[in-house]
Amino acid sequence: MNGADNLRGPVVTVTPNPAVDLTYAVNGISAGGSHRVSRPLSRAGGKGINVARVIHQAGHSTLAITTVGGGSGTEFAAELDGSGVPHRLVPVDGPTRRSMAFVDSADGETSIFNEQGAPLTDPEWSELRAAVEEALPAAGCLIGSGSLPEGAPEDFYPWLAARAASYAVPCIIDTSGSAVLAAADAGADVLKPNNHELLEATGVTDISTAAGMLLDRGVKLLFVSCGADGLRLYTAEDRRTMWHAKLPERLAGNPTGAGDAAVAAIAVLLAANITDPEAMLRYATSWSAAAVLMPAAGEIHPSHPQLAGQVEISRISLADVSSQEETEHVT
Repeated sequence: MNGADNLRGPVVTVTPNPAVDLTYAVNGISAGGSHRVSRPLSRAGGKGINVARVIHQAGHSTLAITTVGGGSGTEFAAELDGSGVPHRLVPVDGPTRRSMAFVDSADGETSIFNEQGAPLTDPEWSELRAAVEEALPAAGCLIGSGSLPEGAPEDFYPWLAARAASYAVPCIIDTSGSAVLAAADAGADVLKPNNHELLEATGVTDISTAAGMLLDRGVKLLFVSCGADGLRLYTAEDRRTMWHAKLPERLAGNPTGAGDAAVAAIAVLLAANITDPEAMLRYATSWSAAAVLMPAAGEIHPSHPQLAGQVEISRISLADVSSQEETEHVT
């Protein structure tokens, strides 16, 4: 990744609701039927853990902060220790949840089943916050990723954004629901919902209108994943245009960790003080696509430099998003 070799500090990821990720390969799923599968690929997961894995694989500095508990937590910790990803684990009483992904080679679809995370006690939330406080002074970027466990304090992601701002550390929040709006109000620099999460959070039916609502709340950069339609970027600096990036052809594979890989690329660039929209979109899109080519979340395929060269980036006037005449192709 050109220009991102010198980070001002590690990318710190915070995952309040981690999971032991189980990925099964299947050849056809029949509703109500019985299926025989091979042993799953098992690894420590959760969105922030996946982000840290990708950053570590790419050779950049990172620190993953998360919770761990119960017998499943022992499995989680052992796998993460073996991965080499730098981490700080906060012990909790509740067992670490499990997430199951069934990658169907027959139709190219992936079905995901996520367990509900166990609630944390007030002292456990305090310990998690203390771990973040300890890491923030040296951080190059702070990321809050994923869902929150049942009963989580509503201010947790807003608190992350506010604490990052107090250290002038760029902050990315990648979550869904009302937490998206709360993070925007708290001053998160970057949000990265997918299109469905964005529309659900804002209650409107148009992506650009919803994006404008979050920019109005103070977000500087809003990345919106749109599946096969690529990645959009809305910026507070230029409210008249939208950036759009995609590959010429959709890649077949497992999309489970695609969004996390995109966040990883954005975070590395921000930690290197790179905020050029084209650069962020190019690497976010290529790393996301490279994640689809891997069997499980948390990795990117070695072909990502070649994929970066194939990314098509456009800058589109919001006066008429659908008008081809308003599109300025920059690559």
